[in-house]
Amino acid sequence: MKKCIFLYRQRYLSYLVLLLLLWPTVMLAAQGNIQIKGKFSLKEAIRYIEETSDYTFFYKDSDLKDKSKKEINCSGTIEEVLKNLFNGSGVNYIIKGKEVIFKVANAQNAEQQQPKKRVITGTIIDGETKEPIIGASVWLKNSSSGTVTNLDGHYSLTIEGIGGVLEFSYIGMKKQEIAISNKNVIDVILNPDTKKLDEVVVVGYGRQKKESVVGAISSLDVGELNIPGSNISNVLAGQMAGVVSMQASGEPGKNSASDFYIRGIASFKGNSTPLVLVDGIERELDLVDVDDIATFSILKDASASAVYGVRGANGVILITTKKGSEGKPRINVRAEMGFKTPTRMPQMANSVQWAEMYNEAKGLTGNGDGGYSSEAIQKYSDGSDPDLYPNVNWLDQMYRNLASSERVTLNLSGGGDICKYYVSGGFYNEGSIFRNAGDVYDYNSSIHYTKFNFRANMDFSVTPTTTFNVNLANIYESSWGPGATTSDIWGYAFNTSPNAFPVEYSDGTLSAPSAASGSNPWNLLVHSGYREQSWNSAQSLIGVTQKLDMITLGLTANIKFSWDASNNTLQVRSKTPPQFHATGRNEDGSLNYKTIYEGSNNLSYAAPVTVSKITTYMEGSLNYTRLFAQKHRIGALFLYNHKIYKLLTAENQKKSLPYKSQGLAGRLTYAYMDRYFAEFNMGYTGSENFARGHRFGFFPAYAIGWMVSSEKWFEPLTKVVNDLKLKASYGKVGNDDIGASRRWAYEPSVNTVTGWSYGKTANQTGTGYRVGEIENTNVSWEEATKVNAGIELRLFEKLKIQADYFYEERNGIFLARAGLPAIVGLTTTPYVNVGKAKVSGLDGTLEYQQQVGKVLLTGRGNFTFSRNQMLDNDEPDWEYKYQNSIGKPFGRNGAAQRKGFIALGFFESQAEIDNSPKQMFGEYRVGDVKYKDVNGDGKIDTYDQIAIGYTDLPEITYGFGLTAKWKNFDASVFFQGVARTSIYLAGTPLRPFSSDNMDRSAIYEDLYKYSWKTTNTPEQNASAKYPRLSYGAEAGSSNNSQSSTMWLRDRSFLRLKNAEIGYTLPKTWLNKTFIKSFRFYIAGTNLLTFSKFKLWDPELLDTTNGAKYPNNMTVTIGLNANF
Repeated sequence: MKKCIFLYRQRYLSYLVLLLLLWPTVMLAAQGNIQIKGKFSLKEAIRYIEETSDYTFFYKDSDLKDKSKKEINCSGTIEEVLKNLFNGSGVNYIIKGKEVIFKVANAQNAEQQQPKKRVITGTIIDGETKEPIIGASVWLKNSSSGTVTNLDGHYSLTIEGIGGVLEFSYIGMKKQEIAISNKNVIDVILNPDTKKLDEVVVVGYGRQKKESVVGAISSLDVGELNIPGSNISNVLAGQMAGVVSMQASGEPGKNSASDFYIRGIASFKGNSTPLVLVDGIERELDLVDVDDIATFSILKDASASAVYGVRGANGVILITTKKGSEGKPRINVRAEMGFKTPTRMPQMANSVQWAEMYNEAKGLTGNGDGGYSSEAIQKYSDGSDPDLYPNVNWLDQMYRNLASSERVTLNLSGGGDICKYYVSGGFYNEGSIFRNAGDVYDYNSSIHYTKFNFRANMDFSVTPTTTFNVNLANIYESSWGPGATTSDIWGYAFNTSPNAFPVEYSDGTLSAPSAASGSNPWNLLVHSGYREQSWNSAQSLIGVTQKLDMITLGLTANIKFSWDASNNTLQVRSKTPPQFHATGRNEDGSLNYKTIYEGSNNLSYAAPVTVSKITTYMEGSLNYTRLFAQKHRIGALFLYNHKIYKLLTAENQKKSLPYKSQGLAGRLTYAYMDRYFAEFNMGYTGSENFARGHRFGFFPAYAIGWMVSSEKWFEPLTKVVNDLKLKASYGKVGNDDIGASRRWAYEPSVNTVTGWSYGKTANQTGTGYRVGEIENTNVSWEEATKVNAGIELRLFEKLKIQADYFYEERNGIFLARAGLPAIVGLTTTPYVNVGKAKVSGLDGTLEYQQQVGKVLLTGRGNFTFSRNQMLDNDEPDWEYKYQNSIGKPFGRNGAAQRKGFIALGFFESQAEIDNSPKQMFGEYRVGDVKYKDVNGDGKIDTYDQIAIGYTDLPEITYGFGLTAKWKNFDASVFFQGVARTSIYLAGTPLRPFSSDNMDRSAIYEDLYKYSWKTTNTPEQNASAKYPRLSYGAEAGSSNNSQSSTMWLRDRSFLRLKNAEIGYTLPKTWLNKTFIKSFRFYIAGTNLLTFSKFKLWDPELLDTTNGAKYPNNMTVTIGLNANF
């Protein structure tokens, strides 16, 4: 039996060897067969043969004078076809290899007709970098003659004859064809072909041809972005369709990272931030240096993200880092210096204005009635006694108008056949607008941030079919700041009255409020010690890719393993120095002090707080891609992964246990003639967050596409509509980060009860236990059902448009039961997966390129409209259904759309008050807010509140820009904007006298100018933006502070996000140096802002009074050199 099997194998092996031996002959025979059919002139027939074969014809126009067309239908060898074609025409020719040479009319001999040899030389240059292109191809069209450029971009090609066309090409560049005629030197500039570069797109766990992608995917060339800080997230706003982003703060370092979402927010309880994968590993977006990024893509619909299962509900950001390429070492250096200033800071009222507003709020004149007298106000004005009559602008005293930053990056890349490498390092330093104490201390308490990063990516070709790659990275960050928290510093700076106390007394004594119930913001800033925080992140990735063509063509296997460790350490050395408040002057003129804080100048010490964690990830996959019969393109993916996360510094047993997840992913794609596309994606993933039997979920997605422009009937339109593709997808994805406060939300808990009384006299107490959280083994993930329909088209070879409609419904949102009656008898409200929400909208991009004379113009724009709605939050209907949250949008962190009264203006007379519905919020007077009676019951109460304004998350985000290149100059501008978003005003500077603490009653200058006053003219009060000020709990205080449209503002804005102008030194200047290219530039960020909202930067998040580190306008000077 074994012998029989061996004979069969030997026979098949013989057949295989025979086939391999005969294959070249078969191919040559197939290539030698020429077929021509149709109505042609002789010249047209020759061109047709050139296009459909490997033959090149050399002739003069005078040789082919006959322009008449005749029906031709023949096939065979070149000799047979030409004999049939020129039979009876009088045309003679010679076939020499793959060249056909026509004889001239005077019948010169063949030797004279044989073309003479010529040498064509030249240089090929990159149109963007102005660098020589190494390895560009130069071919004589329709011949076997060709060459490639050397290390200097030069080529030399020997040809015969004077005719022919040279074809110049390079990967990612637009191909050029140039007629040789009588030229001996042909220099060429190749420009990037954006269509070619887009041909391969990074998708979940792989890559696909651009034309075959039917999911909703957007890509961004991050290398063209100007990133003024350390965080990439801060420049995503307006750059990509589908990304909704707002910058939280301008503070140096991590605290300035933006909140960003893909196509808005679909859950009002669970996590809504997208999954970020760097080289396939879940990592922080802002830890990647922009110069190390090769590709940046976002996956928006279910078809694109279903393979990530319970991690893909909120979209996915895919980043791949740069790799080395074959060639001699290449060095790139970038150096930048930036200068930052706040985009907009609130203007505060001075002491004179403050005193006037105090008298107005109290109804005083200052003539012995307890108000501020004209003499006191004069002292504030002239500064004659700054100790007892201070006039402090706290924002000017504490913050500079200018801060600086420096960035230096360097990378080295290259390699050979066996090893390719990319190594980079970077340094970034950023100061803040915070002032410091100068030389008083041996430490600088002003906020400053430093970041070092290193990366090494290496790829080894172990065998022709085996590739081994190692990616290593380390990021070290450190931040210094005051001992007090920045939130306290900003809060006191914005709330402290300008006349409360000086920054410090003229004799150097540290000042303080009049009572030990607050702080001097200057002391918090410079005399509170310091805090030092450091973050160290080490990242490693090892992968092996094996081609398995020996099993079947197109099959590859990949295994990757990553090990990431991070360590975060916080050390606070704080102090509260002795502080005093001057109550007057002694007889000798010295200040009489009251001790407020005895304090100490010694720095406290506490052990550093450290958080350390390790994450390991393993992934194994099989990929398959194959083209059958030049028609059927099939692709497949099967993948397994698991992830283990461990908190090494956990404070309790539960948190010390490893967090684990695992899953399977699969993809099947089919394309017919690269015209019709179908795709199936699935994720089968598990999470330990849920009980057994509920830990794994299956998430399928389906997509189809149609390249309409590939249809034959569409050909007449292709001169206008070059490409047209329609696509649609439907699928489900999950989210296991459901917002539960407990590690395992399905488990029951037991609570301790103390202080309860029992016994005959109820005087005995004890400790007992009762059920806390109710067991719920049905707890599961949120499930998102997503639908996407899109169109992609390219017009006139210049304009590219992509647009998508999307709809998502989120089910199983985990929330506390709101409709559970008390009669059930539970002491703790149970959490269940009953919430529902939806989000829908449109997003699209537009790109345009046009050569105008010598100027190359490139325009781009994108638009995103995303609106969510709460469908079920388990609340019973309100008495008036217009107050339901159902059907209303929600913002960040699940915040429902604000409810409030509709403000109709201010009461102008007592008669108007008497004839209006009664407002049930205490006493009110002329100048106070008048509200609308929504339900018409004759009174204004909570039932008249309705949904007002928009949420803090913009429903519309957009961006547009233009780039121009002329000779060695380049310039670009980019605008970014948002719309349909609101901000609600609240806090001390807007309601200054609501408490009896006059030390903390600062006032915005805008309030001083535009509030209703008894001293105003009727015309001034008619244009007032704010109600009459009231003191403490006096008349109007409660009425005017109600949630209403009075305090609602439109935060929409349009800003000049980026502008840059650069100059690249001419190549001729650098030819004798080791520098290949040198570009210097000046760039600006947040240069202009157009908005109706003027109090502070409208983009600033999580503040109702502007008391937060402002966003920055930045001007950067830099250079970029290649060696």
